[in-house]
Amino acid sequence: MVSPLFFYELGRIALVWLFLLLCWRGPNAAAVRRQPIAPPKPPQRKRSTAPKAFAGLTTQPHCALCERETTHPPPVPPVPPEPMVPTNRRSRTVDTSQHFCPHTGCRYRGWRGRGNLRANGHPNGGPWRQFQCTACEGYFPEHHGTIFHGKQGAAERIVRVLACWAEGWGIRAPARVFAVAPNTVLHWLAEAAEQLTAFSASFLCNVHVRQLQLDELYAVLREMKSGAISEDEALQRLERSPCWVWTAMDPQSKLLLGIDVGTRTLEMAQRMVHQGVQRLAPDGVPLLLTDGLKEYGTAFLTPFGQWIRPAQRRDKGPRPKPRWMPLPELL
Repeated sequence: MVSPLFFYELGRIALVWLFLLLCWRGPNAAAVRRQPIAPPKPPQRKRSTAPKAFAGLTTQPHCALCERETTHPPPVPPVPPEPMVPTNRRSRTVDTSQHFCPHTGCRYRGWRGRGNLRANGHPNGGPWRQFQCTACEGYFPEHHGTIFHGKQGAAERIVRVLACWAEGWGIRAPARVFAVAPNTVLHWLAEAAEQLTAFSASFLCNVHVRQLQLDELYAVLREMKSGAISEDEALQRLERSPCWVWTAMDPQSKLLLGIDVGTRTLEMAQRMVHQGVQRLAPDGVPLLLTDGLKEYGTAFLTPFGQWIRPAQRRDKGPRPKPRWMPLPELL
């Protein structure tokens, strides 16, 4: 019987032989030291997601409307005429303070509440009262300058037709219901649009708002919501559409300060901002909210910008050029 010590000695001899074999077949230490060590790769710089500070513009944004106002300043307002003293003893019962004489050549033309008008009854029993200007001795109806002047139809019918069109009836549906020609309805709409434009220009001024939201709308979105067209087709139409409805609205009071139709260009953005700024108070710079249209950034800097010279970082060298930067109170 073989002793276990024999196997123990045999295993130890095998381990020593294996160690010598590995040392003989392994790589040379000197050769390993002669191999160049590869330089470590520099760590990749991660792009920062923090918003960068606005560096400013090198030139002042050009606005065609502002240049037109600078070239052609508004005329100096005329001096109002002296109010006329009433000659009759009995006080007048008809209020004429909201009307003015429309005749050319009259020095009271365009001035309200100067005491130069008096009521002259209803000619031929009509619904409209007649006024007389005591300064020029001219006569005119009380609805002069409105959409009802010179119309054969009743004022109530005109108002109802315009109300139906505003509710989305179109032009032919109110024409059939109220028995008028479609071209007549179109003519009424054109005159009403002119009246509303003039009213907005005279009424919306020195408005104090805290926010001003600007956006562009397109009618194809209504078709996409109803399922008439797909989303891809809607986007294709939006890209090539020449007509967008631009709006400037106060989201708190829902007051429309401006509305226009045009393409999505810088010129239209400046035009929309110019209209909104004209109707704001002189000392009011509201919180401006827009979508991702980049042209708004330049359009806002046109009225709400100023020249600022950046601080010089180096002791030597030329001074940095001034930059057109937004006002500090602009949000």
